[in-house]
Amino acid sequence: MSTTTASEYTPALQSKLPAVGTTIFTVMSTLASEKGAVNLGQGFPDFNCDPLLVGAVTDAMTRGLNQYPPMTGVPVLREAVAAKLQKLHGRSYDAGREITITAGATQAIITAILAVVHPGDEVIVLEPCYDSYVPNIELAGGVALRVPLIPGTFRPDFDRIASAITSKTRAILINSPHNPSATVWSREDMLRLQDILAPTEVLLISDEVYEHMVFDAAQGRVHESAARFPGLAARAFIVSSFGKTYHVTGWKVGYVAAPAALTAEFRKVHQFNVFTVNTPVQYGLATYMADASPYLELPAFYQRKRDLFRAGLANTRFKLLPSEGSYFQCVDISEVSDLGEADFCKWLTIEIGVAAIPLSAFYGNGFDQRVVRFCFAKKDETLNMALSRLAKL
Repeated sequence: MSTTTASEYTPALQSKLPAVGTTIFTVMSTLASEKGAVNLGQGFPDFNCDPLLVGAVTDAMTRGLNQYPPMTGVPVLREAVAAKLQKLHGRSYDAGREITITAGATQAIITAILAVVHPGDEVIVLEPCYDSYVPNIELAGGVALRVPLIPGTFRPDFDRIASAITSKTRAILINSPHNPSATVWSREDMLRLQDILAPTEVLLISDEVYEHMVFDAAQGRVHESAARFPGLAARAFIVSSFGKTYHVTGWKVGYVAAPAALTAEFRKVHQFNVFTVNTPVQYGLATYMADASPYLELPAFYQRKRDLFRAGLANTRFKLLPSEGSYFQCVDISEVSDLGEADFCKWLTIEIGVAAIPLSAFYGNGFDQRVVRFCFAKKDETLNMALSRLAKL
C-alpha cells in the first residue's frame, strides 16, 4: 500500500465551447444589481403569476403527485397542448406520439439539435439570434451557418436563405415572434419558407416561445405558427414555453410538437439528457389550461405595456423600432450617443440607472448597428421608474 501523498492535480482539457464566456444577460443583470439600476435587460417578468396557477400546482403536490412522471410528460398535459394546437392552428397532433413536455424551451431546442444533427452537418441560423442556438449546434458537432436578417427591418432575406442551403444542410432554426428584434413573421413569410424547403431534406426547428405575444390584431397581425402550414409542420419541431406564457420563467417547463417519426428521435435524446420534468407543475399546468383565457388575453396584456413604454420613450431621443410581438422594444441610439452598443449599455446602466442589452451580443461577429433592446415585461411602476430616468436623454 502506497504511503505517499498525491499532490493536487487537475488534468487539462480541451473545451467544447472555447469561445463561450459569461452571457451578456448575466453581465448586464449583475451590473444592474451592483448599480441599483432598473433591469430592463434580461427577459423575465418582475410580477407574479396568477394565484390560481400556484394553487393548481400546490393542489397537485398535496394530492401526492410528486414522483417521476412519464418520460414524455403527463398525459393530461400533453392532451391539453394538443387540444390548444388544434384549436389555434388547425393542426392535429397525437398527444401520445407527437407532444413531449420539456424542461423549458432551451432544453427542447438543444434536444432537437442533438437528435438530428451529426458531425459536419450544417444548421442555418438567422442573426441576430438567441444565444443558445449556435453553442447547441457546436455541441452536436454541427456547423452553424449564419444568415443575417435584413438590417434595420430584421425581415428574413429569403434569397440568402435559399442560397445557403446545400447538401450538408440538416436544419434551419427560426424564431417568431423574434428575440431580440420583436418582429413577427407573416403568412407570406411562412409560405415562402415552405416553398424553399419543399424540395429539400432540411428539417425546421421553430422557436415559438413568444407565440401568445403578438400585437395589433386589429391590423390583422397573428402568430403564424409552423403548425399552420402542412409543408412546414411535416418537417418541424415546434417549441414553446409555459414559462413565457404564464409568467413563470423559473419553472422551466415547455413543450415540443413534432411528427411521430421526428418525436421518436427527439425522445431518444430527451430521456437521457433530462428524462422527466417536474411532476406537480405539469399537473398544475394541465388544470390551469382548462381555461384558455389567460393565453388568449395575453396579447392585450402585453400590448398595453408596450404602448405605455413606447409613449414614454417617445419623449427621448431614441428612435423606436417596431415592436410587433414578444415583450421587447428595440431602439436606435444614434441620436443619443456616439458609443457602440455594448459601451452604451454599460454607460446607461451606470450613469442613467437603466439596464438594456446590445443587439451586437446576438451576432457572431458582434455586428454593431447602434440598436439596443429593452424588456417591458415589468410592473407599470418599474416601467415608469425606468422612463423617468430615461427622460434625461
